[in-house]
Amino acid sequence: MLELVKAGGWLMWPIIACSVIAMAIVVERLWAYRKSKVLPSNLVAQIWQLHQNKQLTNAHIATVRKKSHLGRVLAAGLVNRLHSREVMKEAIEEEGRQVVHELERYLNTLGTIANITPLLGLLGTVIGMIKVFTAISSAGVGNPTVLAGGISEALITTAAGLSVAIPAVIFHRYLSGRVDRIVVGMEEQAVKLIEVMHGEREQ
Repeated sequence: MLELVKAGGWLMWPIIACSVIAMAIVVERLWAYRKSKVLPSNLVAQIWQLHQNKQLTNAHIATVRKKSHLGRVLAAGLVNRLHSREVMKEAIEEEGRQVVHELERYLNTLGTIANITPLLGLLGTVIGMIKVFTAISSAGVGNPTVLAGGISEALITTAAGLSVAIPAVIFHRYLSGRVDRIVVGMEEQAVKLIEVMHGEREQ
């Protein structure tokens, strides 16, 4: 493996760095998007039960806020539950924008890595071919070792760049889709909370 890195030239190091960063982002985001942390089941039902039993206190709301991203969104509405439907909805939307921003954290970086690693590989290809033509112009085509070194550098960097970019694109699209599904789920739960709190929907 180390021989391949050496054969690929100095551009292999930024490609390897991109692969490490991309892997770290994917693992961290998959951990951050687990359902219990972002979209726990039956949270609205639990809140409604407390509300019906006159047990929904500020301490309970603070607990809801801390436990999940959905809890943060719903807590913003619960703080304003005694106000009008519009005020409650605005509070939820404001908090929701901040939550979505947090959910999308690092995805731009992952997308950037997916875009630049093929370009780094292409740059390595160009540098390798420049070395090949420089060797041809100075020594002719009689030394195949020199030519093979430049060509191998070109091919190795291209392969390395694509090997990092392809998984990065796949995970970037998957994680972006995961965020979209989480946001839709949060919107459904938030609307449900507003409606049950204002007597427009049965629990």
